[in-house]
Amino acid sequence: MDIGIALPQYGTHARADLIAAFARDAEEAGFDSLWVGDRALTPVDPGDLYPGHTPENPYPHQYKTFLDPLTVLTVAATATGRARLGTSTLNGPWYPPVLLARSLTSLDQVSGGRLDAGLGIGWLRDEYTAVGADFRRRGALLDELLDVLHGIWTEERFGHEGPHWTIPASYVGLRPVQPGGPPVYLGGFSPAALRRVGRRAAGWVGTVLPPAMAGHLWDEARRAAEEAGRDPGALRREIRHNPAPGATADSVAAVLAGVRDTGAEGCFVDLQQCVDEPGEALEFGVKVLSLLRG
Repeated sequence: MDIGIALPQYGTHARADLIAAFARDAEEAGFDSLWVGDRALTPVDPGDLYPGHTPENPYPHQYKTFLDPLTVLTVAATATGRARLGTSTLNGPWYPPVLLARSLTSLDQVSGGRLDAGLGIGWLRDEYTAVGADFRRRGALLDELLDVLHGIWTEERFGHEGPHWTIPASYVGLRPVQPGGPPVYLGGFSPAALRRVGRRAAGWVGTVLPPAMAGHLWDEARRAAEEAGRDPGALRREIRHNPAPGATADSVAAVLAGVRDTGAEGCFVDLQQCVDEPGEALEFGVKVLSLLRG
């Protein structure tokens, strides 16, 4: 199983001056992948609660400071040469597809073809209000976005007319390094979301879940792939783990070992809610890596 680590991006880890060194050191330590997430804002009175939180504590306080994910990955790309670079996840419906395609294609070029594009639909309707996107139609927006990305990445001339976006027929000269474009992974935790993974994606960017629930969702994806005439065995899982404060390297390594036992192809650890500084996160992550790899 590939093992990754989240780049310093939010909370007290949002230190732009440390991104390049962190990425370089993580790659040299043996991490296979480097990851970012996506938050637009943290409302004072949120309309939705972060999963598992309460009205008194509606979301992780670290979310009040968040560096732009693609900027962080671009800096990491220039400091590394081997590690994959992933988004878990970009909230796809926030972005005009043409501009997102340009950004992802540029990043794929800058990184020499190391980008894994993880897309999701988010959970906080206030963010949709802020960016002018329709929260109620987020699934349909994501589907149309996937159509546009595929077209731009595979056609020399591309135009699109859909329910949400119209793109005049245009020449596409900016090409990704990876044939057909960066692998697109999809997030989500509902059966419908996993069926979309099976029909349309390279795999699933999930989080650590109870084994029975994770297994049921993965079965949905594989079944949907087979029904769509795709190879279920080609789907990949990249699983996020967010340890809480007080976690130890031993406990985190045990969680990742459990993910490995499920057959997942990749798992990464996000320590930005567990320790206060990027240096601590890298030291902690290296201990976890050592425990997993002996």
